[in-house]
Amino acid sequence: MSSAIRIAAADVAIGGTSAEAMPATVTAVLAAHEEPTIVEPGPGGQENRVPESSDAEMAAAVRAAAEAFPAWRNTAVQARQRVMFKLQVLIRDNMEELARSITQEQGKTLADARGDVFRGLEVVEAAAGAAPLMMGETLEQLSGGLDTYSFRQPLGVCAGICPFNFPAMIPLWMFPMACVAGNTFVLKPSEKDPGASMMLAEMADQAGLPKGVLNIVHGAKDTPA
Repeated sequence: MSSAIRIAAADVAIGGTSAEAMPATVTAVLAAHEEPTIVEPGPGGQENRVPESSDAEMAAAVRAAAEAFPAWRNTAVQARQRVMFKLQVLIRDNMEELARSITQEQGKTLADARGDVFRGLEVVEAAAGAAPLMMGETLEQLSGGLDTYSFRQPLGVCAGICPFNFPAMIPLWMFPMACVAGNTFVLKPSEKDPGASMMLAEMADQAGLPKGVLNIVHGAKDTPA
C-alpha cells in the first residue's frame, strides 16, 4: 500500500485524526465505556472493537468543527479543490486496502467492495471541480433601477450518519462535497464497519484537510445525537 495507511481499530477522531489509529497531527478523545463488537463475516471471523462515543465526545467533535469553520470557509475555493485532487489520488493508490477493509468488516465480495470505493471516488473527482457549482447569479434590470444577485455560501457544521451497506461510497457522498463547499463535518460511520471511514479520514488528513474540518465519532443507536 503506497501511502502506508493502516487502521488497527476504530478510534474517535476529533479535531482531525486519531492519535492511536492514525499517526497524524491532531488529538483524539477515546470513549471509555461500552464498545460494540465488529465480527468479520468470514469463517473464523476476527473480532474488533469500536468505541461508543459519549456526550462529551460528541460535543467536542461539534466544537472542533465549529472552531475550524471560519478559517476553512475563508480558504480559497481553488485551495479547497486541491485537497480533493490529492484525496482522489490517495484513494486510487489505496483502493485495494479500502476494499479489503470493507470485505473483512461488511462481507461483500472483493469485486463489489472495489465498486463501493470507486463509486465514492467519482464523487471526490466531482468535488475537485466543484467551483462552477458554487457560483451565484446576477440579473440586471430585474425592474427599473433594480439589479438582483445571489451568493452560495457554506452553511457551517454539517453531519452525516452512515448505514452499513456501503462503507466507503456513502461517506464519500457526504464529506467531500460538504468540505469543498467550505463546510466542516462530523461523520458517524456504521458501528458494523467503520474501518473504511477511518482510512478515508486519514487520507483526507494526508491530502491537507485542516484540523477540525472532518471529525469522526462512533457508536450504535444510543450514540448521542
